[in-house]
Amino acid sequence: MNTGPHPSGGYILEELSPGMMAIKDVIITEERIQQFAEASDDFNPVHMDEAFASRTAYRGRIAHGLLSASFGSAVVGTILPGAGAIYLSQSLAFHKPVRIGDVVQARITVAAVDAESARVTLHTEGYVGGELIMGGEAIVRVPRRRRPARD
Repeated sequence: MNTGPHPSGGYILEELSPGMMAIKDVIITEERIQQFAEASDDFNPVHMDEAFASRTAYRGRIAHGLLSASFGSAVVGTILPGAGAIYLSQSLAFHKPVRIGDVVQARITVAAVDAESARVTLHTEGYVGGELIMGGEAIVRVPRRRRPARD
């Protein structure tokens, strides 16, 4: 079941259950790659220089793997579980390169909820054109109750 953003901005622990899923589609642009390189200080020429990248096994520039992975972080922090969720760990495996013009679909699915520790296990996946480009698992801490609204 595809889950949208909670009206409060985030789900609390008791509202989460296995199978809940949220999706975000993001296009890879030259500008995003440049901004990510500047933010991460990763100017590897396979991402930045077409002449260099054309001589690699990828036969052209590819996006940073962690750029694509960051879209999953956007889902976790803004949709599911949303505001208040704190990343504790993330495993990732990259399966296919992502290129300028590709639309990455970040898909986050609740796999397990541990009420005692207030931790949620999430399946984290990325797709381009229906093909899995990366997958992994995240553990996040989720609030047990909402903060009261401030005046």
